[in-house]
Amino acid sequence: MTGNTRRGVMKRAAGAALAVLMGASLLAGCGSGSKEEAAANGSGDGKRVTLKVEVFDRGNSPSPHTITNNWLTQYAQKEFGDPNNIDIQFVPVQRSEETTKLNVLMASASDVPDIVFVYDSSVFYRYAQQGGLTDVGELLNEHGQNLKKYLGDETLKFGQLEGKQFAIPGKRAITARYNGYIRQDWLDKLGMKAPTTTDELYETLKAFKEKDPGGLGSKNIPMGMALAPSGYEPLIYGFIKPVKGDLTYSQRYELPLHEGFKDSMQFLNKLYNEGLISKDFSLDEQEEQLGKDFQNGNVGFMTEDVGQILYADGALDSLYKNMPDSKVAAVDAYTNPNADNKHIKSRYGSNGMYIMIPKSSKRSVEAVKYLDWMASDNNLLTMSTGVEGENYDMVDGIPVIKEDASQEIKDRVYNGGDMAILANGKVIGDQETNERAWTAGFPKQNQELMEQSIEIANTDTVGPIIFDRPIEAEAKYGTALNDKLKVIIVQSAMATPDQFEAVYEREMNDFMKIGGSELKKELEEALQEQG
Repeated sequence: MTGNTRRGVMKRAAGAALAVLMGASLLAGCGSGSKEEAAANGSGDGKRVTLKVEVFDRGNSPSPHTITNNWLTQYAQKEFGDPNNIDIQFVPVQRSEETTKLNVLMASASDVPDIVFVYDSSVFYRYAQQGGLTDVGELLNEHGQNLKKYLGDETLKFGQLEGKQFAIPGKRAITARYNGYIRQDWLDKLGMKAPTTTDELYETLKAFKEKDPGGLGSKNIPMGMALAPSGYEPLIYGFIKPVKGDLTYSQRYELPLHEGFKDSMQFLNKLYNEGLISKDFSLDEQEEQLGKDFQNGNVGFMTEDVGQILYADGALDSLYKNMPDSKVAAVDAYTNPNADNKHIKSRYGSNGMYIMIPKSSKRSVEAVKYLDWMASDNNLLTMSTGVEGENYDMVDGIPVIKEDASQEIKDRVYNGGDMAILANGKVIGDQETNERAWTAGFPKQNQELMEQSIEIANTDTVGPIIFDRPIEAEAKYGTALNDKLKVIIVQSAMATPDQFEAVYEREMNDFMKIGGSELKKELEEALQEQG
């Protein structure tokens, strides 16, 4: 990383941190009505009211749909809004500006939606601690029985602070997270088996580089990588020691606090200096170049979110179109020397996003009723998958997508994942059922590989510790530390081998100075309190 690049990353970190601090200070603008007032909110006087609901805008609405007027918004209005004398107004927020925009909205009692959400737990805790959120405990008891049954106590716990229910967590369909993929045709040409240990992976990558089975010359990339979690997290988890059994700290920026983190950076440095990974990975945070390299047949091995390459007309289909003789296999390659050489990898918690009702909202009753409606009958399935017989067929209790459906029919649920906010993925039943439903949504030719990917992603997983109290340092330093983590990764990778120790220590010292030390102390204290 050049000096300018490093300064650019740190500048972004400082800017993001400032945004968080501004958001925290602006929360004073939120209303502060009593719990009794919140419980009394509603349209009991018979007047038609407006319920404002946040929705992610990814800029991908197919014509004639818009993010605020499409088949699903019309469905919600017809099935929930009209029978309850409610106009549902969807408030778009760009996915890439999720936290920044939410800070601005939360600062305005008049403009903030009645239902907002965020994936970052530290942001949720900050709003809750500063009095910006409605305690929905009693509202759930009165108006959310379907919702409570759907989520269950384990998932609801993610939204609690000091015994109060300040968020309604979405439910994650499956907890499988990452998987490795390798070019089987390259292995076959070299007469090699798929690697099953970190040492074997290293030898395989060396063979890919030296023997160039794809005949690519300078385009050959033994291991494709981007500066994205799906690239660096599986590698890091292949070295760090879990904190407690099969649990560890929940935030990505807490990875440097684990025993074994330095070992992971040392291995990454080795891969980079030997020319075994993407040369310009530090410039590819959105995986755009990695995607192109993979689809063009230049990548021998990479890690990715489970199923990410397997969607219809996705990266794998493009690879097979561009390189008809290529073949990709799922692989579980990293073995962790700090965890009995198991194939350690992270898994998601059972919760999805944190769905919140601002304290300033006058429609908290309607908000809970809307979420309860979503959790009842087949509404979640309809919002995520469409209409049975048109968008999908039920086969052995699993919704199977109709691949021959017209584009108009398919476009009904183009934003189903963002409208069905209670479900992260397709929540049909238990995890095994959800996994089968997820697999059924992929093209038939990719479903076997999807099954293998899920099996690998579920092996030797480590999940997040849920502490009984918020970690204050996460809210204070999380944004800056997350950006600093990227700096550590890039600087550690690109250092010359003889300079690795000095560079790593310099960056880690900086990490600890900007909040890492305080975070480490508080995490260890919380761990002792929990027993």
